[in-house]
Amino acid sequence: MTPEANHRTGSPAGTSGTSGTSAAPGFPAGARGAAAGALFVALASVLWGTTGTAATLAPDVGPLAIGAASMGIGGLLQALTALPQLRAARRPLLRHRSAVLLGGAAVAAYPLAFYSSMHLAGVTVGTVVSIGSAPLASAVIELTADGRRFSQRWVAGAGTAIAGTVLLCAAEAAGAGGDGARDPGAVVAGVLLGIAAGTTYALYSWTAHRLMNRGIPARAAMGATFGLGGLLLMPVLAVTGAPLAASWPNAAVGLYMALVPMFAGYILFGKGLARILPSTATTISLLEPVVAAALAVLVVGERLLPAGWAGAGLVLCGLLILTLRVPGMRSIRA
Repeated sequence: MTPEANHRTGSPAGTSGTSGTSAAPGFPAGARGAAAGALFVALASVLWGTTGTAATLAPDVGPLAIGAASMGIGGLLQALTALPQLRAARRPLLRHRSAVLLGGAAVAAYPLAFYSSMHLAGVTVGTVVSIGSAPLASAVIELTADGRRFSQRWVAGAGTAIAGTVLLCAAEAAGAGGDGARDPGAVVAGVLLGIAAGTTYALYSWTAHRLMNRGIPARAAMGATFGLGGLLLMPVLAVTGAPLAASWPNAAVGLYMALVPMFAGYILFGKGLARILPSTATTISLLEPVVAAALAVLVVGERLLPAGWAGAGLVLCGLLILTLRVPGMRSIRA
């Protein structure tokens, strides 16, 4: 998410210095607050990076069931544990209900697209495309909703990231066609679902940050957004979740996904998002595909061609260009 312009609708001015702080009300600003926020997002990203590998430990459970159980139960737990904050913030949440509804719908759509992407395209590609496309989607959302224009840095970063994504996916498709392990058509479908996942991830991150910058505490903003998303996922879980109860290993995977990456991970992410700029949080969350790729190769046994690793590196470089200020590259404000 690009920090080229300040928030226009009652939010604090975005900083462009090295601290990258944009503290929501009630949270510390400055270097100490930024350091804490960065640590929270880093820990969340490490937890998220384990989801793809964990899902492979329950091969009989479909991606829709995994997604609905993890984000659905995790989202409801977010709301339940934030009930005091939700009660206290009910009036501002009602005033900004459009952001809550939009964010909740995005939360419900994200895991269905994300886990389906990993199921079809593989853990590495599904994760890198889903997370890698989110900053690009964020830039489009900010351009449309906030009137922010693209900068030279955005063009450079987007071009590098898109080139890396194409190289990564081409390498995975070539490997699939060579050993018959994964159908190239399935890889393409997985990539498209990954882009959809990245877009919904960017959308609910934007709505949550918008709520926080309008004076709503982080726990209330995250609890309302993820609680609504969890409710929307319950019918999907009811229809697809039978395999989760078929064996203890499947149930253990479902509980792990709900309690650790989703519940704990998003509490950490909310705390971080309240203390640092979304662009800084996006940069730190690049730890997730790195963790996922390492686990996919070391634990799952997936093989990524050298060109794929080069593509993944280009994606990371492109996203760093997007989210870190580079001397000499002028930002164009709306």
